[in-house]
Amino acid sequence: MSIGNSPEDDRPSIGRVLQQARIAAGLTVEEVSSSTRVRIPIVHAIEEDDFSRCGGHVYARGHIRTLARAVSIDPEPLVSQYDAEHGGRPAPTPAAPMFEAERIRSDPRRPNWTAAMVAAIVAVVGFVGFTFFKGGDDGGTSTQVAEGSTPNTTSPKPKPTKTADPKPVPSDSAIAAAPRDKVTVKLSATQGKSWISAKDHNGRQLFDGLLLQGQSKTFQDKERIDLVLGDAGSIELFVNGKKVEDKFQPGQVERLSYTKGDPEVG
Repeated sequence: MSIGNSPEDDRPSIGRVLQQARIAAGLTVEEVSSSTRVRIPIVHAIEEDDFSRCGGHVYARGHIRTLARAVSIDPEPLVSQYDAEHGGRPAPTPAAPMFEAERIRSDPRRPNWTAAMVAAIVAVVGFVGFTFFKGGDDGGTSTQVAEGSTPNTTSPKPKPTKTADPKPVPSDSAIAAAPRDKVTVKLSATQGKSWISAKDHNGRQLFDGLLLQGQSKTFQDKERIDLVLGDAGSIELFVNGKKVEDKFQPGQVERLSYTKGDPEVG
């Protein structure tokens, strides 16, 4: 279905276009909700041109794209219409780093081992010097020892100071190692740009936007990552450190789920 060339005031609303396309495709609201994972109340609200339940402009655009693809129409005219009716598209906000929680932070209570080592060396040098000068003073005199006592002729040995092993510094290779207790998904736009959506096992949105050619995104969760790829043929996909060899076609929309271990499409 396409939007006609009539003036903007005569254009059907976004919700009306989506509803008519859904009916023409022979789909119910429940079936669209099941295939897109957009909740039923939100689908109803969008078809009534109520975008207040989407949670913001970014999510509203993402829902419009998802619903449009589900009913086999081009989402871009509807997104442009939404931007025109709601003040235009804002400047893109860079995505927050995915692995901030995984980075190893320095412990402020960790002892200063460098200072401890210096203090230990100073103590050893002072002890050796004291022993040396004390031995020189005793060289010319004899000492009478009371019967039954044993002179202490051995010097106590200083205990070696154990230095703490340095803590490892996090690196890209450590992140790329894909820990076995989590699922790690990396997307690279190698053949062109593609809209992508990523959610964790609780349904929390990790990313919803456009991945330009040459860009990459990495997502991690302890149980499952759910993906929607707008143009799967443009994406190179690695799951848990292993490249997914599925041959996606250009322009193909894919909904994928991955868990820990070998890649398995859910």
